[in-house]
Amino acid sequence: MFGQLLIEGLAIGACYGLLGIAVAVIYKTSGVINFAQGEMGMLTTFVVYHFLTIYHFPFWAAFIAALIFAVTLGALIQVLFLRQAEDPTELGLLIITLGAELALMAIAGWKWGGDQKAIEFPLSIQSSYEPVKGFFINEWTIGVLLFVPLIMLALFLFFKYSTTGKAMRATQQNKDAAKLMGINVERIFALVWIISSVIGAIAAMFFAARSVVEPSFMMESFIRAFAGAVLGGLFSIPGVVLGGLMLGLIENFFGFYWPEWKPIVAFVVIVVILTIRPSGLFARHYVKKV
Repeated sequence: MFGQLLIEGLAIGACYGLLGIAVAVIYKTSGVINFAQGEMGMLTTFVVYHFLTIYHFPFWAAFIAALIFAVTLGALIQVLFLRQAEDPTELGLLIITLGAELALMAIAGWKWGGDQKAIEFPLSIQSSYEPVKGFFINEWTIGVLLFVPLIMLALFLFFKYSTTGKAMRATQQNKDAAKLMGINVERIFALVWIISSVIGAIAAMFFAARSVVEPSFMMESFIRAFAGAVLGGLFSIPGVVLGGLMLGLIENFFGFYWPEWKPIVAFVVIVVILTIRPSGLFARHYVKKV
């Protein structure tokens, strides 16, 4: 039983970490916490549903079409809303993302309705294997535990070795200095939102495979992913993933032994970590001097 709870906690924690990466990529570059991240992923899963049910695409064709939609959505939100804000504060940008969150939920409800919809995914939670007697692992868990490390590795290589990745790191450290070095900061911000949108869309599809799709289905997942990111440290992508894994384990074990406490675990984590160590467990603490 312990091993089963452990592997399931790691799998859901990896999903929290994946969605947390999408939040952290934007926060590291521009200092904005994107509260529309979950709903951006939610809308993308509805696009998958639309292509599967209306146009009868095979899943992988619908998946690719949805990722193209995610690219467009991330760019549009950054260009049409955040970029147009004149001399915005961090609070102002946060409020813009909250407005985007509500708008995306309204669009999904208007287009597809508020009833629950199921999507058939190739990675099933029903198909289980028994590699060790008494220990079962399903296709969804295997997919998550293989896919999340690959995304982490790809992001690490991108930020460390690519020219664009280095430009993003420079923008993160000092936006004004990056401009003086000839970096197109606005283009970097748009690209960051595109990358975040795609990662968040993939995370939302993993969550949808365990649940049903409706306009509000990503709200709880986002709160838990954000709690895991806060736990690990929003300035550290490996820390975000580790925080997500820790939260998944804590939540899974609490849910088994004390199910009445499970819904509030994420909120307790956010409050405790922000009180004790605001930068998170695995991120370096910075003090801004003015």
